[in-house]
Amino acid sequence: MQSKSQLGKILLYIAAVILIIIFFFPIWILILTAFQPADLSVYSKYPTLILESFTFSNIISSFTTPSNDLVGSLVRSLEVAFIVSFLALALAIPASYGLSKITARVSNKIIVLLFLVNMMPGLVIAIPIAADFLRLGISNTSPFVVFSVAFAQELVVLPLTVFVILGGFRSLPKDLENQARVDGANFITAFGRLLLPMNKIAIFVAFLLAWMTSWDEFTYAVIVAPIAPTYTTFPVTLQNYVSRGYPLISATFALVASIPVIALAVILMKYLKGGYLSGGLVG
Repeated sequence: MQSKSQLGKILLYIAAVILIIIFFFPIWILILTAFQPADLSVYSKYPTLILESFTFSNIISSFTTPSNDLVGSLVRSLEVAFIVSFLALALAIPASYGLSKITARVSNKIIVLLFLVNMMPGLVIAIPIAADFLRLGISNTSPFVVFSVAFAQELVVLPLTVFVILGGFRSLPKDLENQARVDGANFITAFGRLLLPMNKIAIFVAFLLAWMTSWDEFTYAVIVAPIAPTYTTFPVTLQNYVSRGYPLISATFALVASIPVIALAVILMKYLKGGYLSGGLVG
């Protein structure tokens, strides 16, 4: 029995190593392409899988070439991501609190209805939204296109934000607010000074998940702002260079886009557990 248990552990470790290699191999290829001379990577007949020569020339040229607009697209993606995240919190916190006050049988059905938008193809929803923005005079060359992209992405982000924060509210003791009200606190005081601080981890996790979802969202960004390169977000800019055949710039852009996601994933690692992501559905 002990030998079978050890064999099972060995097989589990081997499977884990294989999965790690599969997931990190594309990132390693990006690193090789971004930090190696082109004649050893994209222009080589037999590209090497080992970093034989290190250079910053690809990174520097991607940032310094004016026509690349890397910095501009990064700024626009940051603007959209923060608008989406803060707007999601402003809408999700009161919605989650309200859902936590009704029976789980009803609130669970409402949560499922919210996620129906994510179950539908993005193009089915993005095209009518883009048409409505055009009727309002918000074209793809308008400075307001950042807000239009943010509002469109909110459809994807908001259900997840409500789900996570709802799990946080449900994890709090049910009599906590009642005890505060008995002690003389009004609703605003009990909610702002007691419930929100005790639910801050769930709110923090929801904010980061909303930010990460908006950061690499592509469908709504490319439909709402598809043409004007000076108003596109980072994923759209990356797709433009990939489709035009610029492998070095594309690899650099992809590597830069991956850094915030990897950093946030490390921060979220200890929070992405059942206590915060499974608490939204009970009963």
